[in-house]
Amino acid sequence: MTCEAAIPVPRRRAAPGARPSDRAVSPVTRTRAAWLSAISLAGLGRSLGPHPAWERRAAEAARHWLHLVDEGRHAASWSTASPLLRRGTGRAAWETALRVARTPLGRCLCRRLRSQVAVEGPCAELAGPYVVVRYDSAFERLCRATETVTPVLGKDGCWRVAAYFVG
Repeated sequence: MTCEAAIPVPRRRAAPGARPSDRAVSPVTRTRAAWLSAISLAGLGRSLGPHPAWERRAAEAARHWLHLVDEGRHAASWSTASPLLRRGTGRAAWETALRVARTPLGRCLCRRLRSQVAVEGPCAELAGPYVVVRYDSAFERLCRATETVTPVLGKDGCWRVAAYFVG
């Protein structure tokens, strides 16, 4: 089994001529986004205690995924992300969000692992487990930054990124 192959999740199509703002955002999508933001930024997920194997594999998945982002391969970062991320954000919106977040920073000069913590999800649909991986990073135009990458363990046993924040 290879972890690079991700099965695309079918997306609902908007009505012809609909603008992105015309599309309804489901309560589940809003809840998912709010929860991932909370665990990634504030560490609000309930810790599952030490899980060295999970933490090591999730951090490795995060590093590989960040390498795609560092190279400007935003479409590849979306297609290799977890179905959870891809269901919540379309490819074009993801590419735009990454460009807006990362371009002003310049290239990444260094990245040091700060922490990695296994946490559980809030409900059966978002059960996880997740590993919140934080890096102390430096960019050309931002000397001190924190990058938070949150991989989730898929049903196939592979870790894929479900959320990313930099600031």
